[in-house]
Amino acid sequence: MTEGETPAPLAETDAEAMPRRGGLGGRIVVWGITLLCFYILYTRLAGAAERQGQSLVPYLAAVFERVNWLALVALLIPYSLTFFLLDSLAVWRVVNWFNARVPLRDILPVRASTYILSILNEQVGKGAMALYLQRREGVPGWKLGSSMLFLMFCEFYYLLGWATLGYALNGHTLPKEFAAIPVIAVVAALFFVVFYLYFRGVILPGSKLRDRHVFHAFRQARLGHYATIVAIKSPALLVAVMVYTLALRLFGVELGLGQMLGYLPVVFFGAGVPGPMRAVAITLWVVLLPDHAGEMAAFALVMHNFFIFFNAAIGLVFLRRAQRDVLGAAT
Repeated sequence: MTEGETPAPLAETDAEAMPRRGGLGGRIVVWGITLLCFYILYTRLAGAAERQGQSLVPYLAAVFERVNWLALVALLIPYSLTFFLLDSLAVWRVVNWFNARVPLRDILPVRASTYILSILNEQVGKGAMALYLQRREGVPGWKLGSSMLFLMFCEFYYLLGWATLGYALNGHTLPKEFAAIPVIAVVAALFFVVFYLYFRGVILPGSKLRDRHVFHAFRQARLGHYATIVAIKSPALLVAVMVYTLALRLFGVELGLGQMLGYLPVVFFGAGVPGPMRAVAITLWVVLLPDHAGEMAAFALVMHNFFIFFNAAIGLVFLRRAQRDVLGAAT
């Protein structure tokens, strides 16, 4: 809390920080996007199977039969563990900056256990983590919610940054639609400058909007905070580029590291869209590489769902410890 700020009553601040249940309109949009993705997948896969003179099920079964599953699992398990450790490190760093002094060993169980909720939606998992830390450390929910918002903000910029680098290195090998990435990056960079100066009080110093509870972390953040989270998160993406490139070869598709660096951040943006089975991310792979529709559908289905379910398994390992901490703190 900055000097001169007065804490609002707990009921008021917590009510402001608690996530609102999505309305009917939001659910309709999510399911509309999901159904559209399934329709695109079906038409692309059915067309590819027809060109091979096969029906859809035998066409896909043949793709799965060619995969070396042992080699694939040997790639994915270390990657998932690496992601978990780096992701927890980023959460630990942000919580200790803006909320409370919490040891990394205490962050690991809660971050792992929230992966179970992340099967439905990554942002639901972050909300649960905020609730956990509120009960355990006594930090107001609005402060923790602001920290989770800060993390999501940094994640957007780190993915966009690597996508821009991937386009700069191999833009000529990517679909023409990717030419929008540099434009988006420039707009996002200009927005960040204005955004940062606003929360430092340089722009519109009399504005009261920045004083809202949800912006607590942004009022405290310096450039070094943003850069540190990007630096912590980046190795996970670079490892993902190597793992996804090697894994794709097991499905019979060759893609260079530079091309994968261009594709993967965009696909990860799609993975953040709520919906069953990460439908948007799976559809993106098929759309991006339409000449290998069956291979890409199988690859995307296995990669994204193995990742979220293996992470949920990590959460189950830590769940008893997380429950003990929460119930003990609440008592």
